[in-house]
Amino acid sequence: MELKQEHHYDINPLLEIASIKRSTFYYQKSLLSKEDKYDEAKKLIVSTYHQHKGRYGYRRITFVLRNQHSLRINHKTVQKLMKELNLASKIRSKRYQSYKGEVGTTTPNLLLDKVVDEQNNKTTYVRNFQTLTPNEKWTTDVTEFKVCGVKMYLSPLLDMYDHCVISYQVSKTPNLHLVTDMIEEALQTNQINDLILHSDQGWQYQHRKYQQILSSHEIKQSMSRKGNCLDNSIIENFFSHLKSEFYYLEEFISIDDFIKKLDNYINYYNNERLSLKLKGLTPIQYRNQSLHCNFL
Repeated sequence: MELKQEHHYDINPLLEIASIKRSTFYYQKSLLSKEDKYDEAKKLIVSTYHQHKGRYGYRRITFVLRNQHSLRINHKTVQKLMKELNLASKIRSKRYQSYKGEVGTTTPNLLLDKVVDEQNNKTTYVRNFQTLTPNEKWTTDVTEFKVCGVKMYLSPLLDMYDHCVISYQVSKTPNLHLVTDMIEEALQTNQINDLILHSDQGWQYQHRKYQQILSSHEIKQSMSRKGNCLDNSIIENFFSHLKSEFYYLEEFISIDDFIKKLDNYINYYNNERLSLKLKGLTPIQYRNQSLHCNFL
């Protein structure tokens, strides 16, 4: 028999029959009557997460909710809601190693600042990746992918100012043209003055032809210290994002399909992907604040 809302019944006999405590009944009733105040936030979190194919963690999603949807919400709350929704950003992977020993000429690390502690008579060196404007410090490296049983190699060039991908080349072999063509492409679209180009001690960067190209454009070459991967951490961090946000999330039916999707990801990285280090802006947005034009 159905209980009509307009009638008033004594609830106690019913609770006794059901063996339910009075306090338990009213507690459950209060839960049913409450609206989920985070219902809108949860919907936006889910849509943002899937829009970016699981690439965004709680911090970037917080930026989206605040900046694109004007939703005032704390990043810890977003983290909690994502845990409830079983949403998490993907893990990262290691990069390809191009070091083959000293096969040419190495150069010192120009990104180290010397710090002298006269009181304790100690000298230390601190990495300085900071720049005031674009095109002061660039960094590069090579990473490897395995696609349809074939190894593919990517050589990107990043600006340390905004971590924007200035240029890149893809090849089936990690040859010298992979890095030299990348440099030539970058120099065609960017004006440089007193530029430092930083890399590890990979064989390509020790090669005489590569160093001649840099010298002809008055580019200062800088290399990470041997066995110190943190000296090259900016480009390694990019590779980590690239592998976890693109390579391990996509399926490729051919080499051409891989290259097309790689192009799409790099465009996404430059123009759509929010960066926490850039105050919630994309690399291009941050770059345009200084250059007032779009280079890509």
